[in-house]
Amino acid sequence: MLNNKSKYGLLSKLFHWLTAAGLIVQIPLGFYLVDLDFDQSRVDIENYHILFGLIIFYITLIRLTFKLLSPTPNFNDNAFPAQKILAKLNHFFLYLALLTITISGIFKKLFNGENLVIFFKKINLTYNYELSEQFYSIHILANYILIGLVALHILAALFHKFFLRENILKRIF
Repeated sequence: MLNNKSKYGLLSKLFHWLTAAGLIVQIPLGFYLVDLDFDQSRVDIENYHILFGLIIFYITLIRLTFKLLSPTPNFNDNAFPAQKILAKLNHFFLYLALLTITISGIFKKLFNGENLVIFFKKINLTYNYELSEQFYSIHILANYILIGLVALHILAALFHKFFLRENILKRIF
């Protein structure tokens, strides 16, 4: 159930794969929304986008809390020091991008004059078009950064599997 020095526990695996599944839905959905005309179907799809985004946000917060309270499996002994640093940096920036995407999306909606329920509380801010657009730009940029970080994360796992002949994937499966 919990992490140990050789592999991730069930909870970490569940958080990881729920986040991955959510992003597989969420990222294309966001790109799809950009080109839609404003009508009821767009509003409905956007509501699902917001819902999935908030679910990923809550999972990320729980995941970070769990990460702080649970050990992380050790790197393979033959990993070079820079590899460990790069892996930790990639994970840090993955979490930062996930949080930035959600927080910027929240502020974009709130400064657009819309209500959102966050942590079971209805929030509304004063309409501010300029701030709404700035947070939207941050939201888009953070999504592209996240896509790059996820690609790097996957490529690193494949590099370990096929070039270094290390099966680090067994730690997360």
